Amino acid sequence: MSVIKHQGQRVGMFIDAQNLYHSAKNLYHGKVNFGQVVKDAVAGRELIRVIAYVITTEAGDETNFFEALTKMGIEIKTKDLQVFWGGAKKADWDVGLAVDAIRMAPKLDTVILATGDGDFAPLVEFLRNSFGCQVEVVSFGKSTSSALKEATDDFFDLCENPRKYLLGSGRGGERRPRKGYRSPDEILSEEKIEEVTEEQKEE
Repeated sequence: MSVIKHQGQRVGMFIDAQNLYHSAKNLYHGKVNFGQVVKDAVAGRELIRVIAYVITTEAGDETNFFEALTKMGIEIKTKDLQVFWGGAKKADWDVGLAVDAIRMAPKLDTVILATGDGDFAPLVEFLRNSFGCQVEVVSFGKSTSSALKEATDDFFDLCENPRKYLLGSGRGGERRPRKGYRSPDEILSEEKIEEVTEEQKEE
């Protein structure tokens, strides 16, 4: 679907930093050039606010990364990594990002979501239908949910030019995904198969 992008549009960009980080690492063994991603996604329009949602750990190794984002003019929101008994860990900003996008939507013409997480597909639909916002998604296409691609007004695929949007990616060529890596669609398909199998057992 073609969309209109003109300088008068008020844009808000919401970055799921963990999602992009892991996608870049798994697909290319590289790091995301967030400054370039923001610049090209906004495309010269009026940027009202850009927020990156990040996770902090006890080691505090993220300090330099956070400072770099701030210098780029990217606001950061942090959340501590939760470690549960038994070693299980949880770290996601899904609800916080969605709430911020909905809260700011009345003041925006365009909402840009930088993520490949299919859980945000309902948010895209809600922003479009309830606020009339043009909703765009920017992420690595090879690790992006098909449901999210279908829901958005415009999909910006970083995989089309990885050299431009990665730091430390060597020649910028695609590498094989790390062993054990599964795309969101593969995981969803496996979950559906498991559900059907369980239903058959109950019958």
